[in-house]
Amino acid sequence: MSEPTAAGATSQIAAWLASVDVQTIPDEVVGHARRLLLDHLAAVVIGSTTDVSKAIRAFATEAYSGDQATVVCGGRLSAPGAALVNGSAAHGFETDDGYTPGSVHPSAVVWPAVLAAAERHGIGFARALVAAAAGVELTCRIAEAGHPSTWRNGFHNTPIAGVFGAAAGVAVLLGEADGTVAQALGIAGSHAGGLFAFLGQGAEVKRLHAGKAARDGLISVDLARRGVTGPTDVLEAEKGYFSAFARNDWKQAALLGELGKRWAMLDTYLKPYPCCRHLHGPIDAVLALAERNNLSIGDVRGVTVETYEVAAHHRRRDIANVLDAQMSIPYAIAIALRDREVGLTQFGRSARSDARVRSLLERVDVVASDELTRSYPAKRPARVSIECEDGRRVAAVIGQPLGEPSNPLSDDALARKARSLCTPVIGDERTEALISGVLTGEDLDGVLAGLCEDGGHRGGSPFAEGY
Repeated sequence: MSEPTAAGATSQIAAWLASVDVQTIPDEVVGHARRLLLDHLAAVVIGSTTDVSKAIRAFATEAYSGDQATVVCGGRLSAPGAALVNGSAAHGFETDDGYTPGSVHPSAVVWPAVLAAAERHGIGFARALVAAAAGVELTCRIAEAGHPSTWRNGFHNTPIAGVFGAAAGVAVLLGEADGTVAQALGIAGSHAGGLFAFLGQGAEVKRLHAGKAARDGLISVDLARRGVTGPTDVLEAEKGYFSAFARNDWKQAALLGELGKRWAMLDTYLKPYPCCRHLHGPIDAVLALAERNNLSIGDVRGVTVETYEVAAHHRRRDIANVLDAQMSIPYAIAIALRDREVGLTQFGRSARSDARVRSLLERVDVVASDELTRSYPAKRPARVSIECEDGRRVAAVIGQPLGEPSNPLSDDALARKARSLCTPVIGDERTEALISGVLTGEDLDGVLAGLCEDGGHRGGSPFAEGY
């Protein structure tokens, strides 16, 4: 098979999107879309409780009033407003899914746009699943094609690639012809943006990245349907997306290879821990070592983590807030050794201020390994070595962290994750209805209606110790 070429890339993608149909999409793609939706909605529920989510919801209530679409645990707004709020909440607590080859979180952008549009236009579950699957697929392909060049140039792949996926998902949902799809993608390109400058500063604008991309992708389709035009070669143009964000260092085969035959979205991962995915390999290694050797935080003199270059940047020891903790390998190592689990409470205020955690943070070294860097982004490897106070040295190597397609979360594990995130916010009954409604049901309106009302925790975090 010949290598795909850049010429006409946007048009090829638009033609494929216009051909996506409920009757022809593979069953395994639809099944995985259901898993992604449950994981996404659980992320939105817990994310809705954060201060930044509340601030964005308050803004949207003024700027995007209406009754078109559900705001999870927050009533109803216009479709763009709901997409903005729900997308930001989905990315609000680092529990959302991702795609390793593109270092991107596709569902946090695509699902809010598709669900808001589906409610506004009265479109059912079957079509929404297919549309979101197509949007996630395009997000994964664009992100993979440009990564790691886009990252090295300072851009956050989730919003810059996700805005195209959100536009694609809404266009498929509405059954738009390829000409309109191409125009919508062209408009979406001018919305693409999101800088990595938040890293190391605890800047909560990171949460907004997914919401703004969801809103802008939806708006791009609305504008294209009304005759606004965009460049129909926006991805491959001389001054287009890959030129601007990747400086023309991108992989054409990742974008176009076997389009419509090989589904990249099937390789998305589901997170077992509520923190940056680059931390998960080291966490898996430490949890295994702690269990195998009966280690606690007091047994450890020092830790060395070898990992790939991108992950090694997450070595911050000065932890001022929850986002700093969720982006820090040293913090993840320390808290995993303290508790032998890494869940929501492990990022709370009391955990972050624990003197034992603070002490061990200073004794965790994170280094980039040329060998492990060569494995990324196909894999997210980590090698962890622990020096114990009694003189022992123990080590473990993780090739792929838990949740990747080669090391997946089962449906039961996914349901347990959803319960852990949702039950403190919406209660047992509504959580169980959400799980069954998404995994086996056909009533999209019923699922969303069950999430519309306030969760009863608007006064603060649903967790007693706070964040």
